[in-house]
Amino acid sequence: MSGVHPLAAAGFAAAAEVYERARPSYPQAAVDWIVERAALEPGRVVVDLAAGTGKLTRLLVPSGAEIVAVEPVPEMRAKLEEVVPGVEALYGTAERLPFADGAVDVVTVAQAFHWFDHERALAELHRVLRPAGLLVLVWNSRDLDDPLQRELEELLAPLRDGPPAQQETAWRAPLDATELFGPVETRAFRYEQDFTAQDLVDRVHSTSFVAAMKAVDRDELLVRVRALTHGLAEPFTFPYLTEVHTIPRSRDRGR
Repeated sequence: MSGVHPLAAAGFAAAAEVYERARPSYPQAAVDWIVERAALEPGRVVVDLAAGTGKLTRLLVPSGAEIVAVEPVPEMRAKLEEVVPGVEALYGTAERLPFADGAVDVVTVAQAFHWFDHERALAELHRVLRPAGLLVLVWNSRDLDDPLQRELEELLAPLRDGPPAQQETAWRAPLDATELFGPVETRAFRYEQDFTAQDLVDRVHSTSFVAAMKAVDRDELLVRVRALTHGLAEPFTFPYLTEVHTIPRSRDRGR
C-alpha cells in the first residue's frame, strides 16, 4: 500500500475489529479544547487524517464543522463508515492528500503522526491548509506511573520493530526544524479505561506490531499480557495521559 508504513498497513488491516473494540477514546475536556482552540463550528472544514476507525472523528462531529475522515487502510476505513455514519471517509495518506490547495481549515491526527514521512507530510499538510490553518496532533500515551502500565511497557518495549513510539517524541524534531509551521502549543489531560483481563489482551492485540506478528508468537505474548492482571479485581483502571498539540500553519512567504 503506497505511502503507508508496511508494519502499520499489515497490523491495522488485521486488527480493525479489535482496534475499534479495545482502543481508548479521548477525554471530553481534550475534545473541548480542540474545538475551542481550532474554532470548530459550522462552515469550518476539518480533515481527520489517519482516522482509523474514527475514534476521534466521532467526537468532532458535534462541533458542527464539516468533518472529512482520511484513512488509507481499507479495513479501518470500512469500520469507520460503519460506526460513524454520515461522515465522508476517503482514501489518502499524509504524503498525498485528496484536497485542493488551501481547502482545509484544520487537520487533526490522532495516534498516527509518528508513522508519517515527516518532510513530505509537512509540505502536503501546509499545501492543503488555509493560511490561518491549524494542525492538531493527539496521543493517548501510557501513564508509566501506573504499575500495570509500566509492567506492560517493559514487556512490549523489546518487541517493537518500527518507527519510534510517540512517547519518545522523535516526531518533534521535524516540526522544530520546519518553517512551514509555527510553534507547538500543548495541553495534557488524564483519561482512564475500565478494563477486564480480556480487555487488556484486546488492547495489546490492537497494537500494530502485535497484530502483525505470527499467530504463535502473538498468542504467546498475549498469554504473558493476561498474566500481568493476576490478582487484580475487575474492572481495573487503565490510565493514560492524553496530549494535544496544536501547531499553526505558517503563512506563505511574500504574503
